[in-house]
Amino acid sequence: GAGVPQDWATHMLGHELTAMHGLDHAQTLAIVLPALWNEKRETKRAKLLQYAERVWNITEGSDDERIDAAIAATRNFFEQLGVPTHLSDYGLDGSSIPALLKKLEEHGMTQLGENHDITLDVSRRIYEAAR
Repeated sequence: GAGVPQDWATHMLGHELTAMHGLDHAQTLAIVLPALWNEKRETKRAKLLQYAERVWNITEGSDDERIDAAIAATRNFFEQLGVPTHLSDYGLDGSSIPALLKKLEEHGMTQLGENHDITLDVSRRIYEAAR
């Protein structure tokens, strides 16, 4: 997008899941995206509120309630399409998270996101939240 900050962190975290566990790209996006949005909700607040209103027509409640509802609606949408949204849904218990982080580091994916603020520690929290 010309002039629009872009965040490819969901894709990068997802690529490591694909490489390590053989999940397809749609599955990894459905796993990572809700967890990433929840983790980065403060820095993505304005965009998440815009998303809540424009995509899901969520206009009632506090900012946090609308963000929670938008994330839940997104997760529900993926689930209704038959794409589970947790690592555990694919028989993964999170024990590979250290290896996933090592691969991210090996691939230079240590400052992801539009603000380059998704460090390995943040990536760990995202993977853990996706369990």
